[in-house]
Amino acid sequence: MGRRTINFGCWDYDRMVPLIDGRVRADGIDLNFLNLPVEETFFRMLRHQEFDAAEMSLSSYVVSRFRADEPFVAIPAFPSRFFRHCSIYVNANAGIEEPKDLIGKRIGCPEYQMTAPVWIRGILSDEYGVPVDSVTYVTGGEESPNRKEKLNLDLPSSIRVEPIGPDKTLATMLRDGEIDALYTARKPSTYTGRDGSVRRLFEDYEAVERDYFARTGIFPIMHTVVVRRSVVEEAPWVCQSLLKALTQSKDIVLDGLRETAALKASLPWLVAHVEDAERFMGKDFWTYGFEGNRTTIDTFLRYHHEQGLSKTRLKPEEIFAASTMESFVI
Repeated sequence: MGRRTINFGCWDYDRMVPLIDGRVRADGIDLNFLNLPVEETFFRMLRHQEFDAAEMSLSSYVVSRFRADEPFVAIPAFPSRFFRHCSIYVNANAGIEEPKDLIGKRIGCPEYQMTAPVWIRGILSDEYGVPVDSVTYVTGGEESPNRKEKLNLDLPSSIRVEPIGPDKTLATMLRDGEIDALYTARKPSTYTGRDGSVRRLFEDYEAVERDYFARTGIFPIMHTVVVRRSVVEEAPWVCQSLLKALTQSKDIVLDGLRETAALKASLPWLVAHVEDAERFMGKDFWTYGFEGNRTTIDTFLRYHHEQGLSKTRLKPEEIFAASTMESFVI
């Protein structure tokens, strides 16, 4: 049996570079790496299943599990993780000084089902007493008009979601006071800092995010990797091969960040940053695999259900390929 070609849609994160340049090869696979921004990858995979495997919004993947055809199978590799306290932006004139001031406000988010807003809404509810159904959500393009939800949603009536007009963008609406706040992944172009018309809710976000991690141990997962179910049915070994290769690629990059002979990344105090991250979060601070991420995944699945996106609360064990849940031991 020859090697299987897998078309893989993903952004060119540093942790993917050893796969891209060929230092890491997946067992039995010729990987055709398609370097695409996340929005394009998600759209093409969710709407048309264009790739054999792809980076995928964790939320979108979980929503897809409730489709009759369940088109994708995930593996526990997480190319994107991000603390999202820094991703809550407010209009400076909206009277929002602390999280509870968000209650009753109009809150923009590009898509209700986006992973970043799921984490933000969950954290605001758990940590700051801002119920998910206590605001009105306004959805649409952040910088360009006419963005729509990539997946059809059937939300509880208590959750209010309104699309913006065809000529509107959330970034300008936030600046102009047409919405009070914005939960998003990308920093809006109208953000001008602490003294401008748009500012962060948590301007000292690093301290807030460090406190959150110290108390919870959660480094939020944004994206996972999915394989088309039809591929898994034909070649179930592909999931384990991809996970193994993705993990090797990530580990090579983390080792490079620790190098002190020369800086592998263009950051003057890279060594100090890496040593600080390891002291605070542990040596494998960007963990792949299931067991080391069980609590984070379970928390996300709770949020997803509480926010009306999952019809039932899934268990962490239910969302990944069975073959990737454990590995051999010598």
